[in-house]
Amino acid sequence: MLKILHMTLIKSISGIRGTIGGPQGDNLTPIDAVLYAAAYGNWIQQQRDKEHYRVVVGRDARISGPMLQQLVMQTLVGMGIDVVDVGLSTTPTVEMAVMLEHADGGIILTASHNPKQWNALKLLNHQGEFLNAAAGQQILDIAASGTTQFAAVDQLGHIIQNEAYIDMHIDEILDLPLVNKEAIAKEGFKVVVDAVNSTGGIAVPRLLEALGVQPIKLYCTPNGDFPHNPEPLKEHLSDLMQKVVDEKADFGIVVDPDVDRLAFVDEHGNMFGEEYTLVAVADYVLKHTPGNTVSNMSSTRALKDITEAHGQQYAASAVGEVNVVELMKQTQAVIGGEGNGGVIYPELHYGRDALVGIALFLSQLAEEGCSVSTLRKKYPSYFASKQKIALTPQLDVDVLLKAMEERYASENPNTIDGVKIDFPNNWVHLRKSNTEPIIRIYTEARSQEEADALAQRFIAEIKSIASL
Repeated sequence: MLKILHMTLIKSISGIRGTIGGPQGDNLTPIDAVLYAAAYGNWIQQQRDKEHYRVVVGRDARISGPMLQQLVMQTLVGMGIDVVDVGLSTTPTVEMAVMLEHADGGIILTASHNPKQWNALKLLNHQGEFLNAAAGQQILDIAASGTTQFAAVDQLGHIIQNEAYIDMHIDEILDLPLVNKEAIAKEGFKVVVDAVNSTGGIAVPRLLEALGVQPIKLYCTPNGDFPHNPEPLKEHLSDLMQKVVDEKADFGIVVDPDVDRLAFVDEHGNMFGEEYTLVAVADYVLKHTPGNTVSNMSSTRALKDITEAHGQQYAASAVGEVNVVELMKQTQAVIGGEGNGGVIYPELHYGRDALVGIALFLSQLAEEGCSVSTLRKKYPSYFASKQKIALTPQLDVDVLLKAMEERYASENPNTIDGVKIDFPNNWVHLRKSNTEPIIRIYTEARSQEEADALAQRFIAEIKSIASL
């Protein structure tokens, strides 16, 4: 029997994530926030020998955000590091701010799509990109060593407030050649925005207005009181789907709390498909700028189909934004991202960015002169099932995945990230999550019934092996 492990502080190479409250070391407490902020500050100082260091810090609208941000910023000040406080912001905006400030790094206080009791420190390097595995491990090692050094009184850092970066981010998007501002403005689009009462409620309507689009706000008050599960999946978006129909809107937009994931609802109130955000944007980008594409290996086959239809090459990376970015750089991809609605457009920056995704999607709609439902019909239809199994401390995931690899050896499984088995008409990907104590089971097939059945088959096989 597989039972959930009540583990609420997850220290990984991608950041520090946990629930607020409880005992130190088991949850994301103030002491843990200070410990890992200090380790990150120490790591920043080890990267380059210079007199002054600068780190950008921003947050989503979570209730715990102001507390954590003050702890993190004052810890960095205590290390002699200057902090650019961008306040309520988005993950891609902080990434942009690091680049525009020529800063040494950045921290975003957000737990992305996790419920409101969660928060996290997401850590960036001087390029405004997520840390690679080696850098993340170095920070964990520094935290464990207890050797962090703080600054003397005359060398303390300073906090500089700059809340203009959302507007600056939008300005950078508006300047992109592929953002067809004139065509968008001519269409007179009316769009419903569900920002789950986080910082997308600030950024998305502002972007839409700058493009001549009328935003209809739904849950756009950035108070951290999430009105529904913040993961942008169909089962959480009934209010948005209904609002689009009631308002006779052209479509609906939903973003997660830190605005790096993006999904659409068509004019009939139906999901465009979270996996198809990247597919549609890539189709538009490839039409104007031929080149390679990249997504992670848990993303839809439709991106590969569209890329090859444009005569270009597709490549799949391990799951994780840093892995997608690394492969995009290696292959000089013109567009890439993750199938969870994450669009990475290198012309702007190497990070998942719902705002640039919205601008490119609107440009495509305006140029095509079609509805969102008609656009969706252009693309090959695949159906996904995303399941998970909670882990117990006794379960050795590596042994379990190895057993699955051996069981399906005749299918030549891909093992760069868990085990992915490509069958002729469908696929399954089994992997341990980087952010939760679970095994993820992703499947894709030509019908929902087939995808669900494939997922249930593999869940049963995993449980069978685990109980042996």
